[in-house]
Amino acid sequence: FHSFSLSSTTAVDFIKLYQSTNWTLKYVTGDLFSCPRDESLAHCISEDCRMGAGIAVMFKKKFGRVSELKEQKKLPGQCAVLTHDQRFIYYLITKKKPSQKPTYVNLRQSLEDMKSHCLENGVNRISIPRIGCGLDQLQWSKVSKILEQIFKETNISITVYSLPCHFFMPKLGKFIAR
Repeated sequence: FHSFSLSSTTAVDFIKLYQSTNWTLKYVTGDLFSCPRDESLAHCISEDCRMGAGIAVMFKKKFGRVSELKEQKKLPGQCAVLTHDQRFIYYLITKKKPSQKPTYVNLRQSLEDMKSHCLENGVNRISIPRIGCGLDQLQWSKVSKILEQIFKETNISITVYSLPCHFFMPKLGKFIAR
């Protein structure tokens, strides 16, 4: 008999956790950047590595090294990587230009590329936002299925961070409704 805490999971998530012996998809409400420092991070960007909107701005500010990302010359469907302290920061290239919307095909291919890097480098924990579902407007129900299809045969655990319904934006000096 296995015991699981249902405090932050839904019934569907509980079933996924229970049936899976190798990987987990866990949901957390909070700040992505407060995840444990030994967990790798991943998010979506455009090929030009501009990172001018959404959570990408925070990645750019926190980790910088944009020229290093550009030097990797990654295309949509690939994944650029930076090392930071004891973890990897994954930049999923899901579109050519910031003004475009990603495709599920490019997202899937970039996640496959990230998975390969994880397996080659012993990464088994990644924290992510609801990738592709903010400004990029992909549907989380489809994205979560893609994550499951790609990672279910691995020992890689993925934690998905969502902001609370109301959160404080220091730059704006006010609370914002999600």
